[in-house]
Amino acid sequence: MNINSILQGLGGAPDDVANLAERVGIDPAMAERAIAALGMTHQEEGDTVELAAERTGLDTGVLSQIVSQIGGEGSLSNFAGMLDRDGDGNPLDDIADMAKGLFNRS
Repeated sequence: MNINSILQGLGGAPDDVANLAERVGIDPAMAERAIAALGMTHQEEGDTVELAAERTGLDTGVLSQIVSQIGGEGSLSNFAGMLDRDGDGNPLDDIADMAKGLFNRS
């Protein structure tokens, strides 16, 4: 499952990363990184947006816009659940693998 498929499954969210990126005024590759970081940090202790900002270098205002566009904080739990690729009940390992791929792109 890719991020576009996940976005399409969230009611009210943009249908794809490119559309989301355009709405918040960032590059689609950065939008993918931001979504992955938000999904990962939502499962951690601390403020989701602030933690994602530290990992991506994006402004908290932009990240807050992304959270709003995908349906708010509550949707991040659904998003994280959809990312549990191996079905072990813990999406963190799957999100981390996806994020590694996104952050290591040139």
